Amino acid sequence: MTSDIRLSGQTLRLLKMMIEKPLEGRSGADISKTLKIGSGTLYPLLQRLENAGWLKSEWEQLDPSAAGRPRRRYYKLTGEGQKQAIKALAELQTTAAGVLAWQS
Repeated sequence: MTSDIRLSGQTLRLLKMMIEKPLEGRSGADISKTLKIGSGTLYPLLQRLENAGWLKSEWEQLDPSAAGRPRRRYYKLTGEGQKQAIKALAELQTTAAGVLAWQS
């Protein structure tokens, strides 16, 4: 595991979203829809964060036939991920409204 993660705009937005409710698992589809990040960008990003130990994931316990949809994979921050997300986000400058300066 490494903490040498490139903190792109998408990575920072993902970390901000995850740190708001660190104990809540979020599906890739939910993350994609909320952050408006395409799957071709999102899933490699999630994989890099998981490989670095910042995220953990697990498949939901569901019978796809009974539910009428595929199972979802849920992502959560690990303890190390929470620490790194807080550190990364604290280093950013914010405006008076609490909006990340690079998004305003």
